[in-house]
Amino acid sequence: MLGVFHAIRYALGMRGPSDEQLMMQYAAGDMAAFENLYDRYRGPLYRYIQRQVRDPATANDLYQGSWEKLIKARKRYKPASPFRAWLFRIAHNHLVDHFRAHRASEPLEPERFVASDPQPSELIDSDQREAQFRSALIQLPPDQRDTLLLKLEAGLGLEEIGRITGVERETVKSRLRYATAKLKRSLMK
Repeated sequence: MLGVFHAIRYALGMRGPSDEQLMMQYAAGDMAAFENLYDRYRGPLYRYIQRQVRDPATANDLYQGSWEKLIKARKRYKPASPFRAWLFRIAHNHLVDHFRAHRASEPLEPERFVASDPQPSELIDSDQREAQFRSALIQLPPDQRDTLLLKLEAGLGLEEIGRITGVERETVKSRLRYATAKLKRSLMK
C-alpha cells in the first residue's frame, strides 16, 4: 500500500547523479549535493521515524538528529554500500539510542502513525481503512514493525535491513513474513 507509492516517488527522485555520487560530492564540500539528498530522503526518513515514535516533537528531534549525525559522519562515508542503507542505519541507531534512553513503558497509540502529508493511498482509501492499517501496524512487535518500515519506507533489501538491525538475512525474512501475516489478519477482520 505505502511501499508502491514510495518506490515510484523514490525512482522519480533518482534522475541525475546517484545517491552515492551526491554523498561523495557533499563529503567534498558540495552543499547543493546535500540539498539534493535531503530532498530525496526527507519524506521517507521522516515517515520511518514518525511511525516509530509517538510524539511529533520527538519525531522531529530524531529526524533532525539523524541528519546531524549524517553531517558529522560525511567524511567517513564509503560508497561500498548503498547510501540509503547508510542513512537508514544512522536513523535506526539514533532511534535505538533514543529508546534505550527513554525506556518508559508508555502505551502505544495509533495517532502517532498519522502521516504529516496526505499520500495518494490515503486519499484513495477510506479513513476507516487507513485507521485500521495504522492500528494493525502499531500492534506489531517493535522488531517486526521496524523491519517492515525499513522495507516499505526505505525500500531496502533483506541484506541491507539485516546489516542495519544487526540480524541475519533469514531473521529479516522471518520478521517480514510474520509482520505481513499479522497485518493481513488484522486487515481482514
